[in-house]
Amino acid sequence: MNFLRIIRHLFLGQIAIKRMLPSASLARIEQAIKQSEINHDGEILFAVEISLNLISLLKKQSARERAIDIFSLLRVWDTPHNNGVLIYLLLADHDVEIVADRGINAKVDHKEWENICQEIEAAFQKGQFEEGILAAISAIDNLLKKYFPVPSKGGKNALPDKPVIL
Repeated sequence: MNFLRIIRHLFLGQIAIKRMLPSASLARIEQAIKQSEINHDGEILFAVEISLNLISLLKKQSARERAIDIFSLLRVWDTPHNNGVLIYLLLADHDVEIVADRGINAKVDHKEWENICQEIEAAFQKGQFEEGILAAISAIDNLLKKYFPVPSKGGKNALPDKPVIL
């Protein structure tokens, strides 16, 4: 059992989000997602969770496992072309995960998703939280434009553009 992880999760509060991603940053992230989705028929959702609850910690739930849970809970899989992409940030662990639906995941190598996560984490280590997320949105935008260009009749926005704070 990792006691340091448990303590970090139990004592990290709302102020952590306000410090790392103030409301102006969240608004710019929302705008970037909205602008991105004009370019393709995919969907991007950004979700931030401050910490896990004690039960999840005692079960040693990883950020990846939680991201998959959130992918389901937020219905990222429920897009017309199965091309939703979740960017999940677990603040207490300083961990970023990308979970992509089967439509886009079949076309993008797992290494590409990993590279995007590593770029975000590198930006975070420099204290560039907003920049890291915006760079990830741009990279995902490029992949979605390549594999899911905008249909001639325009696409429907199936997921909210506003970042989800859990």
